Amino acid sequence: MSGTVFETVVQKGLQLLDAEAAHRVTILGLKSGLVPSRTSPVDARLAVNLWDLTFPNPLGMAAGFDKNGEVPDALLKLGFGYTEAGSVTPRAQPGNPKPRVFRLPNDLGVINRYGFNNDGHGALRGRLKARDGASGIVGINVGANKDSEDRNADYVAGIREFAEFASYFTVNISSPNTPGLRDLQARSALADLLTRVMAARDEATAKTGRQVPVLLKIAPDIVEGDLKDIVEEVLDKKVDGLIVSNTTISREGLSGEGPFRETGGLSGRPLFQRSTIMLAKARKMAGADLPIIGVGGIDSAETAWEKIQAGADLLQLYSALVFKGPSLIDEILTGLTAKLDEKGLPSLRAARDASVDDWASKEP
Repeated sequence: MSGTVFETVVQKGLQLLDAEAAHRVTILGLKSGLVPSRTSPVDARLAVNLWDLTFPNPLGMAAGFDKNGEVPDALLKLGFGYTEAGSVTPRAQPGNPKPRVFRLPNDLGVINRYGFNNDGHGALRGRLKARDGASGIVGINVGANKDSEDRNADYVAGIREFAEFASYFTVNISSPNTPGLRDLQARSALADLLTRVMAARDEATAKTGRQVPVLLKIAPDIVEGDLKDIVEEVLDKKVDGLIVSNTTISREGLSGEGPFRETGGLSGRPLFQRSTIMLAKARKMAGADLPIIGVGGIDSAETAWEKIQAGADLLQLYSALVFKGPSLIDEILTGLTAKLDEKGLPSLRAARDASVDDWASKEP
């Protein structure tokens, strides 16, 4: 059986399972080595140099898939340029009651209300320690426990816990599934959070001798004035980058088929327009130098290219794999190479921002 046929059969089988069960089966398959490794096209023009890291290609696995850091190396072998574990909270927590994730096949979207279900800091630290010395860029997405009395302290604890292992950190204050979490995006709350997080990072740098970049992941549902406040705080506190964006609570543009009324964050193709507009607006506000990772609705080489032209330095995806499988990774990377050939460009950086004015002029 060829690799393509095998993948098609597996993909159809997974679609017969409950969405969360299919997720777990996929994790187990990656852990066992049943999912075949892929070699992404070797094209030096796809490499991205940010901070002190060299990303072999711009495409990363977004947080939420490998919540507990079980399969980072398997994901890298699939062809991802990097991967992100988490969100992880100090204490293990079960998340919200099941069912809590729903496919929208007619819209190629997913709704989830997982609620930061994860095994906690200790379990993730053990797994990262076990792979100590392995190559590849693995970011750690830190969150706060639902019942925490001091959520800022939870983020600080995450920085301290994983500073010796993380390639970069993502501070996730934008999940819609932990009550009150998005309130941390308000300017005064954000200023305090970022001050404490960056101080913890700098303390860790003094101990480890390496400075781990810190990125802030924001929601796509904030108004333009609030986005301006966020960007100004990011620049003022010298945060190393933005991730735009998390899932949306909007249901605009859905077909009305399937479990579209379920509460939770919507991801996949329906998020593309909203998240790309937010990306471009953030790029215009932040200027050319702040690294930004574009996330939301990437399911083809064309949508990946649009994110770059709208201001993204790096990309992440997750939901599209639910419908298209891991062959999408090669499809996107091959397509980006073809785009560079078509445009006669030496790098992805040369393509960045080409459409930023057009995207930034739109309203979600």
